[in-house]
Amino acid sequence: MIDEIFSVAGKTAIVTGAASGLGREMAEALVENGAQVALIDKDEAALRATAAALGKNVLAFAADVSVKAEIETAIAQAHRELGTLDIVIGNAGVTDSVPNLLHETTDDVWQRVIDVNLQGLFYTARPVLGIMMKQGSGKLITVASMFGIAAAAGLFPRPATAASKGAIVNLTRELAMQYAPYNVTVNALCPGFFRTATRPRSEANAKIMADYTPLKRIAAAREIKGSILYLASSASDFVTGTTLVVDGGVLAR
Repeated sequence: MIDEIFSVAGKTAIVTGAASGLGREMAEALVENGAQVALIDKDEAALRATAAALGKNVLAFAADVSVKAEIETAIAQAHRELGTLDIVIGNAGVTDSVPNLLHETTDDVWQRVIDVNLQGLFYTARPVLGIMMKQGSGKLITVASMFGIAAAAGLFPRPATAASKGAIVNLTRELAMQYAPYNVTVNALCPGFFRTATRPRSEANAKIMADYTPLKRIAAAREIKGSILYLASSASDFVTGTTLVVDGGVLAR
């Protein structure tokens, strides 16, 4: 049955950066389809609000993915309470606070993006993959970007984001090869332009993004749900080391 193929009923999951934005949508998609989900985010107020909204099948752990001790403790606590880790979505991420050419990018802007996007994924994936390898199953979903595959400079130059998201795409391939013998799949989700409550987009920027997208619009946040369910469910059991791009056709240019 097709509903069983895409079901995550009875599965356990962790979503980082889950308090808002696309992370909240991903967590909601899993909860709506029967998974028990541990939310991890550094924004404690938003985390509590999201946990309350998603209901009883949700746990919440405040942690900054760029701080090794915090994220490792949160993952260990989630694993103890959930019992297994079937699905982990490494979604937490930031972008360059100001679009700039590389020679104008400050040390602190560069370091913050690398610390959260790349170092944070490392701190998340390392304990998670050890757990999944021992249990002989699991799905790690990294969240990169369409600009981890193509340059963003044609619109908004963000060198730290380009570097970190490109690294995530290739790290995903490497991890897929390393853990395939243990029945653990690793795939990257690469979103394009989405409109969320935390990223509403100015009308001027929204028009630029929509004009750049072949479908001529920005995606609604809820439109990420189908893609994440595909990667999290048995529908993708024979898929590993790939990138699922959800970008309205931008990379087809």
